[in-house]
Amino acid sequence: MPRQIVVTVKPGSSKGPLVETNPAGSMTVYVREPATDGRANKAVAQILAEHLGVPKSKIALVGGATSRTKRFRVY
Repeated sequence: MPRQIVVTVKPGSSKGPLVETNPAGSMTVYVREPATDGRANKAVAQILAEHLGVPKSKIALVGGATSRTKRFRVY
C-alpha cells in the first residue's frame, strides 16, 4: 500500500548524505547536491530509497519540487 513521507531537505550541505529523524517522525535529509536542475530532488530520492530499503523506482516526488519541504510517495 502506498504511503506518503514528508521530508525537509537541506541542499548543498556538507553533512550530507544524511537522514535525520526526530521522535515525532519527521525527517530531515541533508544532500551535497545544489538545488538546481532537480539535482537535489534526485539525490533525496536516492537517499530515501537506501534509508527505507526499497528500490529507487518505488520512490516518487509528489509535491514540493521547488520547496525545501517535499512529499514523496513510497510504493
